[in-house]
Amino acid sequence: MKIALAQINPTIGDFRGNVGKILEFTRRAQQGGASLVLFPELAVCGYPPADLLEKPSFVARCGEAVCEIARATARDSIGVITGYVTAAEHGSGKHVMNSAALVRHGHIEFVQSKMLLPFYDVFDEQRYFAPAARQRICHFDGQDLALTICEDAWNDKSFWENRLYTVDPVEELLRGHAGAPILNISASPYWRGKREVRREMLAAIAARHKAPVVMVNQVGGNDSLIFDGSSLVVGPDGDVIAQAKGFEEDLIFVDTAALTGDRHDQIEDEDAAVLEALVLGTRDYVRKCGFSKALVGLSGGIDSALVATIAVKALGSENVTAVGMPSPYSSQGSIDDSRRLAENLGIRFEIVPISGLFEEYRGALESLFAGTKPDITEENIQSRIRGNLLMALSNKFNALVLTTGNKSEMSTGYCTLYGDMVGALAVIGDVFKTRVYAICESLNREREVIPRAILEKPPSAELRPDQKDTDSLLPYEVLDPILEAYVERYETPETIAAEKGIDLETVRAVVKLVERSEYKRQQAAPVLKVTSKAFGMGRRFPIAVKVQV
Repeated sequence: MKIALAQINPTIGDFRGNVGKILEFTRRAQQGGASLVLFPELAVCGYPPADLLEKPSFVARCGEAVCEIARATARDSIGVITGYVTAAEHGSGKHVMNSAALVRHGHIEFVQSKMLLPFYDVFDEQRYFAPAARQRICHFDGQDLALTICEDAWNDKSFWENRLYTVDPVEELLRGHAGAPILNISASPYWRGKREVRREMLAAIAARHKAPVVMVNQVGGNDSLIFDGSSLVVGPDGDVIAQAKGFEEDLIFVDTAALTGDRHDQIEDEDAAVLEALVLGTRDYVRKCGFSKALVGLSGGIDSALVATIAVKALGSENVTAVGMPSPYSSQGSIDDSRRLAENLGIRFEIVPISGLFEEYRGALESLFAGTKPDITEENIQSRIRGNLLMALSNKFNALVLTTGNKSEMSTGYCTLYGDMVGALAVIGDVFKTRVYAICESLNREREVIPRAILEKPPSAELRPDQKDTDSLLPYEVLDPILEAYVERYETPETIAAEKGIDLETVRAVVKLVERSEYKRQQAAPVLKVTSKAFGMGRRFPIAVKVQV
């Protein structure tokens, strides 16, 4: 059988657009000679729809969309498998199910619902969906097909040491149907290293069951989540026989009998992959929110330089405006570096000095601050002035502000509420500072995009004379491994200190910074997720808590 994998980028709630995309890719699949075309999980409504699933009108529109697809393809010979939402069985305790429909000849021939509903990290499917009580084999043109939905293929006992579920839907489906092709429609979000894990897992399933595995994955950004696509087909021996592109829409074909298919190159370098993920996430966030333009405050530092570069790759130089807002402590070198970066990127660069505004603030507060010494208060005033100016420009020119804080800063609270945290999207909020440098170095391999001076200068917020980040924080090459171990792997201070060879009290001091800053993170802009544990919907901690470290 010749199967097409339609790796599309749906928009949540855009039924008209999503159906149009499904029909377009179906036509292309049929023209390419496919008998069957697969679309991702919940393709008709986009994933994850979250509490939209609690609206009866939204659920009804899902069903109507599949009927539209059936009517539009009634005269076609090709079969269409797509994800959508169905009503749950009476008495299940939920009102909807996450389902896949086989559509052909103008009607729905087969429906299979998802059995394993993930409830970890960013997933909360048990909040909404009822699980399928059983799995049934799908029959198509005399061929048995084991149709599964995303998580249903993530519980193979030969691959996972600690399984989350007692049931393996793939094993159940193939009992009595050995060798049947395993089809999996997915909305599997990206994080650094995820593509390799996914590939190895599917290869293990294929080898164990001696059957080809066909997995189509959603691509695109939806809020904080980025879906990399990277759809693939693995043969019974575990070798990849077909591979779609990463981070863009694609259509590939595979012959499950001959075990041949299209092979498109993947981005193997993980820093380059993270960059592509951030570009995709930024582009889709801005455009799916109904905007086309972005604003970036350029400080002359490496973080804002990377965010501006990502914005240009995502939206085009004509849609990005950079604003420099020098204070009394900003160096001429930072202003010059910002201007040079803007020239390299071909973007508009405006300077709005804030020294006068800063003096106005200090004058207004002078009597109240009498008898006190300048401290972080005055530093934060500068940051908040900049945030106000950026939001004024955002309102006036209908452009989204992209925040420039990295994960090291968000972890430790080295950021200012209503200041540098102001904005619509935290583009690099899941990228540690050391990784920011690595990505910038890779960006400069072909030509110098980010001026060398920005890469080489000591990091500084420039909010007081001769300020350096190391005045308040450990050097990032020491700090980041501690943060990664504590934030992403939940290791204890004692374990971190022993593993890294760092003084325990130093580690505890870092951990205290992390714990004290939760209230800031919960007020931050959405963070594009590119690691296994990002700040946001997949990391839920109380604010008012006393933690012993």
